[in-house]
Amino acid sequence: QVQVVESGGGLVQAGGSLRLSCTASGLIFDGYAMGWFRQAPGKEREGVSCISWSGVRTYYADSVKGRFTISRGNAKNTLYLQMNSLKPEDTAMYYCAASYYNGYDGLPSRDDEYSYWGQGTQVTVSS
Repeated sequence: QVQVVESGGGLVQAGGSLRLSCTASGLIFDGYAMGWFRQAPGKEREGVSCISWSGVRTYYADSVKGRFTISRGNAKNTLYLQMNSLKPEDTAMYYCAASYYNGYDGLPSRDDEYSYWGQGTQVTVSS
């Protein structure tokens, strides 16, 4: 059974930092591209960042480029999102998701390419 579990969310002041982690079990982690998404109340889900299985290829939404860094530790089956210079508009539930990409070091282009999703971790940035 595949499980995807996020952690590391919390309350932080604007300008602060948080590091989110996502641990996946029940799958061969280095066969999956991974992504971070977020959804604020009343807003649509937004793709924040994603990373290929090797970690070589990454993507960032314009809203987080230069502030967030995605990385992964395949030996630990863990995905990370380092979030710096946080803004109140970063407040949202953050989700981790896995997309099967075995043998191809690419990046998913659509949300429906992700097969497994976590339950989310809340990030709240106060002004």
